[in-house]
Amino acid sequence: MNRKQKKMLIRIVIAAVLLAAVKLFKIGGWAGTALYAASYITIGYDILRKAFRGIINHQVFDENFLMAVATVGAIALAIYEKTGDFAEAVSVMLFYQIGELFQSYAVGKSRRNIAALMDIRPDYANIERDGRLEQVDPDQIPAGSVIVVQPGEKVPIDGQVIEGASSLDTAALTGESQPRDVKDGDDIISGCINLTGVLKVRTTKAFGESTVSKILELMENSSSHKSRSENFISRFARAYTPAVCCSALALAILPPVINLMMGMPGGWEIWVYRALTFLVISCPCALVISIPLSFFAGLGGAGKEGVLIKGSNYLEALSQTSIVVFDKTGTLTRGVFEVSGIHHNTIPEEKLIELAALAECASSHPISKSLQRAYGREIERDRVTGIQEISGSGVIARVDGAEVAAGNGKLMKRLGVDYMDCHSSGTIIHIAIDGKYAGHVVISDVEKPTSRAAIAELKKIGVKKTVMLTGDMGRVAEHMAKKLGVDQYRSDLLPADKVAEVEKLLAETGRKGKLAFVGDGINDAPVLSRADIGIAMGAMGSDAAIEAADIVLMDDDPMKISKAIKISRKCIGIVYQNIAFALGVKALCLILGALGIANMWAAIFADVGVMVLAVLNAIRALYVHKL
Repeated sequence: MNRKQKKMLIRIVIAAVLLAAVKLFKIGGWAGTALYAASYITIGYDILRKAFRGIINHQVFDENFLMAVATVGAIALAIYEKTGDFAEAVSVMLFYQIGELFQSYAVGKSRRNIAALMDIRPDYANIERDGRLEQVDPDQIPAGSVIVVQPGEKVPIDGQVIEGASSLDTAALTGESQPRDVKDGDDIISGCINLTGVLKVRTTKAFGESTVSKILELMENSSSHKSRSENFISRFARAYTPAVCCSALALAILPPVINLMMGMPGGWEIWVYRALTFLVISCPCALVISIPLSFFAGLGGAGKEGVLIKGSNYLEALSQTSIVVFDKTGTLTRGVFEVSGIHHNTIPEEKLIELAALAECASSHPISKSLQRAYGREIERDRVTGIQEISGSGVIARVDGAEVAAGNGKLMKRLGVDYMDCHSSGTIIHIAIDGKYAGHVVISDVEKPTSRAAIAELKKIGVKKTVMLTGDMGRVAEHMAKKLGVDQYRSDLLPADKVAEVEKLLAETGRKGKLAFVGDGINDAPVLSRADIGIAMGAMGSDAAIEAADIVLMDDDPMKISKAIKISRKCIGIVYQNIAFALGVKALCLILGALGIANMWAAIFADVGVMVLAVLNAIRALYVHKL
């Protein structure tokens, strides 16, 4: 509880004690009036001040004005009727302030949770100079610098580990409870906490372009993108408050005037009291407070799970997702080519891989790198001579004196080598030694561990269609689509073709739902922008994709897509529950108040009670871990 909330709690206690003293000890006369006045001023002076300022600034119709008019009117009625009982006026103000304190605490709790989640901004980075570590502002460190991250410190800038091994706490970024191990050559992102070993990291980005800066920028700007529900509530409140004030005025004046015209007693006291009750009931606090709080809590809950949503409008759109379209490489697959098979080999597999890796040692192509990783040992370049690269076909080199050819079928035909076709999905590297066929290696992109489960979960939660778009050839795309359980696939696509395919799918959805596209590369930026909802892989995805996307998955896990949809549906469900509950109760109480059935105590429940219940319901949007 902050200082302001503690001060309000003290005021509530003092006002409640004064009110209780008057009622319990039945203090009357001037002493009772003085205690009532002290209690009312103690609890309500800030509301009266805000109402007065609103009138001065021509912003009259808000909840402060309604509460001021209702309670001052109730005091005026008590003076007019000479009852000396101002308990109703004081109680209305007291319970209203209790509700405000509760709402303030709830919003503060939500903000603290999100602030703790976002407490990832590093204060410094360590640079080693003359054998000593010097703390430097991360903004001053250019890309390509070497920094040192000690145990217990935050990783300040994105980079690659060049020395050391450690475990990283990534909970604030990805929601993962288990530490992630890193070693030489691994990429790491800023905002993680180094738990064990000392790491030397070569920065790959400037601080302003690093993950931690991007996250903080996204969270700071997310509140500026309001959903249709929030905009509706804002418009509703602007029209609703003047309407109920005019209705209350009409309720206070018209029935007595009609009674007088018909020759009956006016009954001014009764109708003015009903009008004041009507005003208290009509206060739109529950809607004005709980709806933005629901979205704020939903954004915070999603962020806690490693799903950053750039605004409540995207959160609302996500709940209506009916089609999810995926890029393949780097999204459903790891984007890392690995040896997945060795077939028709006439020499041992290890020897075949060794010869292929040595022959390809001069190439930086991903296929060559995958062969070198499969070999697993340091390449001895002095064993290789006469390297000849055949464009579009492969490589010929002398390894340990033998001529080794490694490449596709075109290379084998060129050399007149009879080779065996392969029906496996992937890139096929045929290998010949001194003109004789020695077998072939299958190299393919590896699916992410959770991709299949992610597709299944999307279908389980009601997504109607999943589609995979890829630039790969048809056979590879078909194999991966069947393996993952994707409903449809499109292959051999350029970036512009992906946009065209998404356009066709958008025409299918019409107004029935929303289309979400999930991608990670620079070439995905145009289609991420065109989709109803763009979802980018944030850990290793390109800056262009993250910038173009509406939602960022911080750990690149496809399972988080269904999680994000479930979070959005829970949040929107809470919003609709609060709208229906608040309007329903208020409408009923307004009718009962106008008919004289509901008194000020019913008004207090309709205002403060509904607000408290709506805020309690809104806070549920924070708790999404088990969805």
